[in-house]
Amino acid sequence: MSARDGAAAELLTFGCRLNLYESEVMRGHAAALRDTVIVNTCAVTAAAERDARQAIAKLRRTRPDARIVVTGCAAQRDPGAWAALPGVARVLGNAEKLRPESWAADATETAVSDIMTARTADPQPISAFAGHARAFLQVQQGCDHRCTFCVIPYGRGPSRSVPAAVAVAQARALVASGHREIVLTGVDIASWGSDLPGRPPLGDLCRRILTLVPELGRLRLSSIDPAAIDETLWKLLADEPRLAPYLHLSLQAGCDLILKRMKRRHDVAQVRAVVARARAARPDIGLGADVIAGFPTETEAQAQATCDLLDELGVAFLHVFPYSERPGTPAARMPGVPMPERRVRAAALRSLGATLRYRYLAGLVGREADVLLESEAFGHSEQFAPVRLIDPVPEGRGSIRRVRLKSVADAPGRKKVDGAVLLAEIA
Repeated sequence: MSARDGAAAELLTFGCRLNLYESEVMRGHAAALRDTVIVNTCAVTAAAERDARQAIAKLRRTRPDARIVVTGCAAQRDPGAWAALPGVARVLGNAEKLRPESWAADATETAVSDIMTARTADPQPISAFAGHARAFLQVQQGCDHRCTFCVIPYGRGPSRSVPAAVAVAQARALVASGHREIVLTGVDIASWGSDLPGRPPLGDLCRRILTLVPELGRLRLSSIDPAAIDETLWKLLADEPRLAPYLHLSLQAGCDLILKRMKRRHDVAQVRAVVARARAARPDIGLGADVIAGFPTETEAQAQATCDLLDELGVAFLHVFPYSERPGTPAARMPGVPMPERRVRAAALRSLGATLRYRYLAGLVGREADVLLESEAFGHSEQFAPVRLIDPVPEGRGSIRRVRLKSVADAPGRKKVDGAVLLAEIA
């Protein structure tokens, strides 16, 4: 790959926070390239792959002189298909994209580089996140589980952990660059340490980061398996105010039979117990969840059971996916729910999520909160509640400010209620 005159390399990122992290790694490696667009794909759903393909088609129309390089989980799964798209100059696997030599000026120009196993795609250090108030710290890669709907283990390999000393050093660098909040991310962060000597739990890593990086304002967890929260992490949640009071659970469904068919490790009783323990530790805790609508064999009654559980538990921040067949997975061979019905169930979940979000935000009114400002007037509280300042703070971006929560900007039944935010003033 040769450097070109013109603008520096541009990144288009699809999918999870892990992809955001890896895009920042690539941004550093490809800094010397010109007129190059790197498309970092996601393979979680067919919609994610479709969005990436549409972006590539648009790039070919609007920037015909740009070199398009495709990478990420979708490229790892089917490199030939992505290389065949008009305008794509090169395809890199998940391992290759993180290697500096892949982005050197004299790197190979073959359309599809030798796609190696994703097992070699290990985290790379970065010192800052361009354009982001909070930073993401990759502490784990890959997955040892085989949920019946998921292709990610095939694209990223087995679970590998970043050694604690490396993660602490990375956290120090991110704080030194001005980030007040760090989010620990990975494919399955609860499995951190399972491949390290002594098999330390994730809570040990969190404790070390909080102890050894005292300048860090706030540490947050990304999505976590409700079946794998360790005792050290529970203790930190109760005792350490710098560990954000927010859990985003990889829930997926609220029916035991569907969870079993998904090959999840938790059941509904465990989810109830996790939420009860979380609220006992931090009564104001924010709760989020990933949920799949219309999984194969799901009946209307089972879909309603998921809605009922979310309502019962008050899960305020939902990330809803209509089920998407992934070729080669066991779920793709199960009797499917018709696509129109999946969309109906997803819409019902999102509507419920809007109501639960509003209810939770309304319950915070009258309190004070610490908000990480992502602009001069908007940010998120420690519970990940969205907050808009009545009076903007010039030059406040990236700082954590104490605010009084005054009201909720929207109410159920209004257009775009899922965009409800808390209005606040500086305390």
